[in-house]
Amino acid sequence: MNRRLPAEEEPNAFARLLASKRRDSRRLLDLTVTNPGAVGLSAPEPSGARALAEAAAAPYAPEPRGLSSARQAVASALASALGDAANPAQIFLTSSTSEAYAHLFRLLCEPGDAVAVPRPSYPLLEPIAALEDVRLDTYRLAYDRRWRLDVDSLKAVLGPRTRAIVLVEPNNPTGSVLSPEERAAIEAAATRRGLAIVSDEVFREFPWDPARTLPSWVGNPSAPTFVLGGISKSCGLPQLKLGWIALSGPSDSVDRHVRGLDWILDLFLSVATPVQVALPALLASRGVFQQRALARVRANLALWRAWAERHRAEGAELLNGSGGWSAMVRLPVAGTNGTADAAVRALERCDVVLHPAHFYDLSDDRLVVASLLPDPALVEEALGRMEAGMARGASR
Repeated sequence: MNRRLPAEEEPNAFARLLASKRRDSRRLLDLTVTNPGAVGLSAPEPSGARALAEAAAAPYAPEPRGLSSARQAVASALASALGDAANPAQIFLTSSTSEAYAHLFRLLCEPGDAVAVPRPSYPLLEPIAALEDVRLDTYRLAYDRRWRLDVDSLKAVLGPRTRAIVLVEPNNPTGSVLSPEERAAIEAAATRRGLAIVSDEVFREFPWDPARTLPSWVGNPSAPTFVLGGISKSCGLPQLKLGWIALSGPSDSVDRHVRGLDWILDLFLSVATPVQVALPALLASRGVFQQRALARVRANLALWRAWAERHRAEGAELLNGSGGWSAMVRLPVAGTNGTADAAVRALERCDVVLHPAHFYDLSDDRLVVASLLPDPALVEEALGRMEAGMARGASR
C-alpha cells in the first residue's frame, strides 16, 4: 500500500456513538456545522448571482495565476480591509486553501523536508503534507487566560530541514491570534533561518470584537510570506471553489517564488473561468454575508459565555479567542460518571454533537469545539439539554 495514504483504522468511541445515534434516527442537535449554506447563511447576493450567470459562457483564457481582473479584485479587497495594497502580480488563484497548501509544500520543500505548524489547529495539514512527502513538526499554543505562542517549543522544532512556519490567524479552532511580540518572534526566526511564512487568514474578516480589526501578514517585507484566503469564508461560498495566495517578501525570493508558482499552477489550471469572471462582484458584496455571519457568531458567543458563567463553579469555561467561526469550551466536570470525554458525554446523554478535543491533537478531554454558525435557537436548545444532562449525571 502507498505509504502516503492512510492506513485503515477502527472508528473511535465518539464516531461509533455518533453512527449509532444516527442509525436510531435520534434528533441530534449538531453544533459542529461550519458550512454556511447548511445553516441558512449562504447565497450569492443578487449582484453576484447576476455576475455568475453572465459569466457562465465566458471564453476560456487560461492564466496560471488567474485572470488579471480577478487578481485585481483580490488585491482591492485586501487593501480595503487592511489599508495595505497587495500587488495583483503577486496574487495566485487556487481552487481552495487545501490546494494552496499543497502547492506551497511543493514549492518550498523537497521530499522529507519539514514545516512547522501550530498545535492545536484544524486537522487538514497532516494528510496534505503526507501526500506531498513533507514532515510536519508541531509547535505549541498554550492557554493561560488567552492562547499564547510557546516560543521555546517553536525554536525546538526548527531544524536543518525546516522550510516554513505555518500560522493560522485566527486559529481554527482556538480563535486566537498572535500578539505583536509573538509576531516579532516568528518574523525574527523566519528571517534568521531563511524560512518562509505561510499565514492562513481565511477567518480574518470575522473578529469577535466589533471594534477590532484582526492583523494580517499581507505585504510582509522581511521574509517570503504567503497569505491564504478565499471566498469559502470571505463570501460564505465554499461551493464556488476559489481561494488565493498573496505573496510578499524580499525581491529576490519573490521573483523566485513567482516563477515556481507560475510553473506549478500552469500544470493544474484548476480555477473555473466563470467564478474568476464573477469574482469582482462577489467580493464587492461580501459585506452582506459577513454581517449576517458575524451577527450569528456574536449571538452564539453570548449564549456560550452566559452558560459557562452559570456553570463556572462546576468547571465550565468559554476559552478566550479573537475571531473565526468556532469556539473552544471546557465543559463542567460535575456529573462525569462514566466516560471522561466531554464530547462523548454530551452526545450520549444529551444528543448534542460537539467536536472532541482529540480531533485537534489536544489531550484535555474536558474540552470541546463548537461551531458558532448554527441558529442561536438551536444552540440555546442544546445548552438547555446539556444543563439537564448535567443535572441527571450529578444525581446518579
